[in-house]
Amino acid sequence: MRHDPVRAALLGVRLLPGRVRRGLGPVERRLAVRARAAGPGAGPSAARVPAPAGRPVRPVPGRVLHLVTNGLPFKHAGYTVRTQALAEAQRAAGLDPHVVTRIGFPVAQGVLDARPWQLVNGVPQHRLLPYGLPYGQGAVLARNAELAGRLVERLRPAVLHAATDHGNGRVALALRETYRLPVVYEVRGFLEETWLTQAPGRTEDDTSYRARRALETYCMRAADLVLTLGTAMKAEIVARGVPEERVLIVPNAVDDAFLAPPPDGAGLRTRLGIAADDYVVGTVSSLTPHEGISTLLHAGAELRRRGVPLRLLIVGDGPELGRLRALAGRLGLDDGVALFTGRVPHRQVRAYHGVLDVFAVPRTDARVCRLVTPLKPVEAMASGVPVAASDLTALRELVQDEVNGRLVHPDSPQAWAEALELMLYSRKRRDEWGASARALVARERTWKGVAATTREAYRALGGV
Repeated sequence: MRHDPVRAALLGVRLLPGRVRRGLGPVERRLAVRARAAGPGAGPSAARVPAPAGRPVRPVPGRVLHLVTNGLPFKHAGYTVRTQALAEAQRAAGLDPHVVTRIGFPVAQGVLDARPWQLVNGVPQHRLLPYGLPYGQGAVLARNAELAGRLVERLRPAVLHAATDHGNGRVALALRETYRLPVVYEVRGFLEETWLTQAPGRTEDDTSYRARRALETYCMRAADLVLTLGTAMKAEIVARGVPEERVLIVPNAVDDAFLAPPPDGAGLRTRLGIAADDYVVGTVSSLTPHEGISTLLHAGAELRRRGVPLRLLIVGDGPELGRLRALAGRLGLDDGVALFTGRVPHRQVRAYHGVLDVFAVPRTDARVCRLVTPLKPVEAMASGVPVAASDLTALRELVQDEVNGRLVHPDSPQAWAEALELMLYSRKRRDEWGASARALVARERTWKGVAATTREAYRALGGV
């Protein structure tokens, strides 16, 4: 693989956090001009992270080191919830999981009193906190590998389990060179596809998109085993050149507590100002463009025009929050018709499920939404809430039309209004579909089952 220092530098700038990248605009533009002048690249030239100094260790059977970007309790998102839930389930299954977050987390995010180690609900969480970070992504990942190597020598794990993005995978592969440990790469999303949705004008021809995709593909191909969330994601990974037998599905799931009936929602309804006879459609989501919340707001406005006593409950935070609140105002959904709660702790999510008549997943027809199956509707289904979801490949893995919910044409407020009206005015349908949703999750999507799958996968790699 040919090394291209200009493209490597450009990639390093483009993968920096947004607030840092904005200050390097002139540098990025100069590098982009030089990269275009040099012609097309030859792939992820800076993919390999140098192996840290060290020697192979005698691993402890069943001990797993999860390499992740961030984690609880400092970051609350589907990614961190999955990490924690999987690790807790693995502990219950007799494994010994440890979690290590990306170098600098959470101090770089403003948590200045973070400690190098803490126990989060029984799971050891390790932080790599040097006094300072080197300049450039390549140097940062090399330092990440060096510090993670010292942790490997102390813990002696039998498996390195890295979760997207590629930075974690590349560090794990560097550790494999030194310590001769198997690497599992868990593809939780295609972040280059998410990146495409975050600003208008970005295309698959963009240099940054192609660089990100190449780096993710490098990790997938180089890992000893790839885990992913669903059938559509597995098909994409296989299409990138990973043998099918090296790709295993470990879906988003819930613990047994989610399968119990949700708390009575009457008290929370009262606190939110929702009348007893109002219908409530809502979602729990990161408020990003591809989640399609604007479609739900337009559909809600249409139902209100028809006289449906509807309230919309939007639980979550994100870059779209301000724009969505403004849109709700323009659509006449202010005065409490559309309720934006902001982010709520994960332990409170089931209380909000108890308020809902229908859980909505109005994702857009973006490629990332066709590929990636989200966690939040799985949790709602476990609570017995019927789901209305955009009719996309990844969501068909969860929702069976008129069996446990409705599949709705994406990006169509009119189609969403029709589907929601049908569901809201039939309590019998909602009860039957909610029961069917809970049964599917209990049968196929528990963390206990996922942990058992990962245990057998580690065993096949010699780690148990």
